[in-house]
Amino acid sequence: MKREDLLMAPQVLKDFLIYHETIAGHSKKTSDEYFLDLRLFFRFLRKNRGEVSPALPLEEIPIFSVDGAFLRTITLNEVYDFIRYLGRDRPNGQHEPGLGSAARARKIAAIRSFFKYLAKSRVIEDNPMKELESPRQKKALPRYLTERESLALLDSVAGQNAERDYAILTLFLNCGLRRSELAGLNLADVEGETVRVLGKGNKERILYQNEACIAALESWKKVRPEVTGEKALFLSGTSKTGKHQRIHPSTIHALVKKRLLQAGLDPERFSSHKLRHTAATLMLQNGVDVRTLQEVLGHEHLNTTQIYTHVDNAELRLAARANPLSKVKKKE
Repeated sequence: MKREDLLMAPQVLKDFLIYHETIAGHSKKTSDEYFLDLRLFFRFLRKNRGEVSPALPLEEIPIFSVDGAFLRTITLNEVYDFIRYLGRDRPNGQHEPGLGSAARARKIAAIRSFFKYLAKSRVIEDNPMKELESPRQKKALPRYLTERESLALLDSVAGQNAERDYAILTLFLNCGLRRSELAGLNLADVEGETVRVLGKGNKERILYQNEACIAALESWKKVRPEVTGEKALFLSGTSKTGKHQRIHPSTIHALVKKRLLQAGLDPERFSSHKLRHTAATLMLQNGVDVRTLQEVLGHEHLNTTQIYTHVDNAELRLAARANPLSKVKKKE
């Protein structure tokens, strides 16, 4: 979010974003996403109500005039109109217009959270969004690497930045970290066999390293450039200024794709997030219970973790065969 964009935002929206970062403890990224989603919603409302010229592009509609009086007039039906616009007409960068259910659900979550805040802050008397539901989403099973593919990925790491990349891949595959969590690790976060991870919503969790992680990090630390004042565990290559600096999540994304390709794996099918799925799946397949996995992955809700319990086809086949009726056939 650009500073000039925030300067042109209505005060009530600024207050909401400050509340979410300071009181609710949401990350800056989440706050920025809420801003963009709500700005789009307000722009849509102003155009849909005929408050601006029909010829004015949606992206140019100002929202500075949005205040308590405006917010108190918003109805649930107008939100449904907005959702319909998102699903049918909103450009998505593809050939056909219309956002997917996940993108629409995120914008609905922003609206719901905003109106809950308005009611709590007494900006509005009644919250018209109490009954607002998210669009039904297709629940796709997570894609993951098999144990053999994971080993092939690790075995293929060689050349420039090999120690760093190997350590990153090892943490992905053994600890199930998010890309942002891995980029945010500091040297001081690794102590003995533990790693302190700062997850979503600025929530910390402690993870235990296995032998593979400890060995990989030790190898990386031996060759890690000494940079005065730089506390990041993982560093990027030489930057434009000639200095090493904290690795960016986009750099991690690129290096994972590069190493996947080197291992003969399809970089279009797999990504750093799929390595997190791989760690979760391998843990479940090897006896880790779902509640422990929830703690490892940093999921707030158990149902987010439970999707991994449905990915092991071998276990499903075994369950089917364990039924005492599994061999009963119709008599001729």
